[in-house]
Amino acid sequence: MSARGPVIVLTGPTGTGKTDWAVRLAERLPVEIVSVDSALVYRGLDIGTAKPSRELRDRVAHHLIDLCDPSEIYSAGRFVEDAVRLVDEIQARGRIPLLVGGTMLYLRALWRGIAPMPTASPQLRKSIEERAAREGWPALHAELALVDPIAASRIHPHDPQRIQRALEVCYAAGRPISELQLQTRSPLGDTQLQNWALVSVNRVTLHERLERRFHDMMKLGFLDEVAALRARGDLTPDLPAIRAVGYRQIWAYLDGEFSLDEAVRRGIHATRQLAKRQHTWLRSELELTCINPHEEGAFESWSDHVESRLREHGR
Repeated sequence: MSARGPVIVLTGPTGTGKTDWAVRLAERLPVEIVSVDSALVYRGLDIGTAKPSRELRDRVAHHLIDLCDPSEIYSAGRFVEDAVRLVDEIQARGRIPLLVGGTMLYLRALWRGIAPMPTASPQLRKSIEERAAREGWPALHAELALVDPIAASRIHPHDPQRIQRALEVCYAAGRPISELQLQTRSPLGDTQLQNWALVSVNRVTLHERLERRFHDMMKLGFLDEVAALRARGDLTPDLPAIRAVGYRQIWAYLDGEFSLDEAVRRGIHATRQLAKRQHTWLRSELELTCINPHEEGAFESWSDHVESRLREHGR
């Protein structure tokens, strides 16, 4: 296959306005948007994910939205397969792929590839879960720091899913997951990537925006949306869809774990923590150009730059 044409990536922490910028660019250039968001793939998760409206998606082509039922598990591996296929299809139509979203695991998999990992062992997984119940995930994170300090430095002590997977791989393969990841190659290695990130300089302003957005979602019926998912009876809080920020806190309220006010407070806090983790990850990426979205004329300057870069590549 011949080398691919340019692909635009627009990432950044939650709440920085990525979708708005993407749509505005689509009004100026022949782009199609490919979502890089682990929650937007699920049908029925609309309000809490700030999913683009159907009207907007009819006006501007969006991909990788409403792919799965919330009972399914959508993985980084599946995302890479879908995204690479869509890049080729969009370019075959003579248009430009614009990858937009803040799921950093997906972007890392796309940029660097996914290492071949050993098959998960139910027995090993159960053993790790039982130890976590007794000792707590921070204790297992400390263990991970001994066997794979590189992976531990990238994983939060309260991120059970990633701690569990890193320990599973280490014990099943006999090698650290970070070592296996170094042996990977990007499936877009022959592609001219233009990587941009919207990063708010003022964290206080971002935190205020995230709080307002969460309250706005509640006014739009977020509680009813989660209640409808819970009423299905076949979904559990352990599923990736329900673990999404905001959903797990409102679900816990519906389970009677705490008050609605406390659920909202925890949802806002979790959203801010997500933005903080995304900021941390972005700082480690050297091939990203960061933009302050609140600076006057920022979008116009960026879109001019994108258009100029595309002209250089004959687009």
